[in-house]
Amino acid sequence: MEKPVLIFGAKGLAKAALEIFNSNQIIVYGFLDDDEETHNKEINDVPVLGSTDNASFLELIGKKCEAFIATDDNNLRKDLVEHLNDAKKVMPINAIHQTAIVSDSMRMSHGNFINAGVILANDSTIGQHTLINSGVIIEQEVEVSDFVQIGSGSIVNSKVKIEEGAFIGSGVTIVSGVTIGKNARIGAGSVVVGDVPANQTVFGNPAVEVSK
Repeated sequence: MEKPVLIFGAKGLAKAALEIFNSNQIIVYGFLDDDEETHNKEINDVPVLGSTDNASFLELIGKKCEAFIATDDNNLRKDLVEHLNDAKKVMPINAIHQTAIVSDSMRMSHGNFINAGVILANDSTIGQHTLINSGVIIEQEVEVSDFVQIGSGSIVNSKVKIEEGAFIGSGVTIVSGVTIGKNARIGAGSVVVGDVPANQTVFGNPAVEVSK
């Protein structure tokens, strides 16, 4: 049996993370959040135990429990990863819903959120701390870097490369062989037929740069 999990964060993504661990019969020990208004409350009967720097709970990580970071704020996510690395020399675990289909030849690093109905095809790679929401399809030989977010129902076709920090909205289709640059943003429902440079925001069918 796997160790219980402490979830960092008690809002938004936290409840979805709890449901993922429940789907795998993994016990969630509790939540940690720096917003004092969340303290002494419960999410589906699981308590919010205190702040993310609570030494008594941090002491459990790596010994009696694992950690998972549940926030879609990339800056906060990076800060919490650094905090865990510095304080405990540990990496957050992956949260992979029981209904996700993950190819045996697919490679994945640490701290990723993979929600219900996701399909991860053969020979693709997922970096660290990436959020892949419900029903996403990632075809073969796709490269997804660190801290990427992919919205529900999106389709990423074969040999696509998505660089660090990119945001893909819900219902996006990315055609084969495209590169999505670092910190690029793809609006919901877009069809991406060409490379998107770093830091660019695109939207539409076909997706074009959004005027600033």
